[in-house]
Amino acid sequence: MEFDRDFSEFVALLARHDVRYMIVGGYALAAHGLPRATGDLDAWIWTDSANADRLLAALAEFGFGDVGIEHDDLTSDDCVVQLGYPPYRIDLLTQISGVDFDAAWTRHIEVVLGGVVVPFIGRDDLIVNKRATGRPQDVADVLRLTGDAPTVDDDRF
Repeated sequence: MEFDRDFSEFVALLARHDVRYMIVGGYALAAHGLPRATGDLDAWIWTDSANADRLLAALAEFGFGDVGIEHDDLTSDDCVVQLGYPPYRIDLLTQISGVDFDAAWTRHIEVVLGGVVVPFIGRDDLIVNKRATGRPQDVADVLRLTGDAPTVDDDRF
């Protein structure tokens, strides 16, 4: 798995500024060996105040310092900040369905991409999140993650 240039630069800045986050969504699925097309990079951000300050510094260096993102946005629950446009959009999430950040952090995995250690949500937490979301694509992802995806000969569907 590789990130495009912008995504690579973004995660490198997060690492340089010591931002605590985990990649979730489609890229996390790929990190667990099941790639699929996606239109964005989903970064689940820890809502700690000092972490928000570090993230704002990284965003400023990335060129998004004056787009109206406030400290309170990054420390409140259920905030989504979208940067850019698909297929290179970055979504910053302060909460995801069904999973607690601190608990998931203890189970995250790390993948080195372009020399940068990138934290991804763990497989079990990804499954819990996708089940809680319940969108058709997430249901399909859960079936793939659990090894229960239908085959051509499957008469369940």
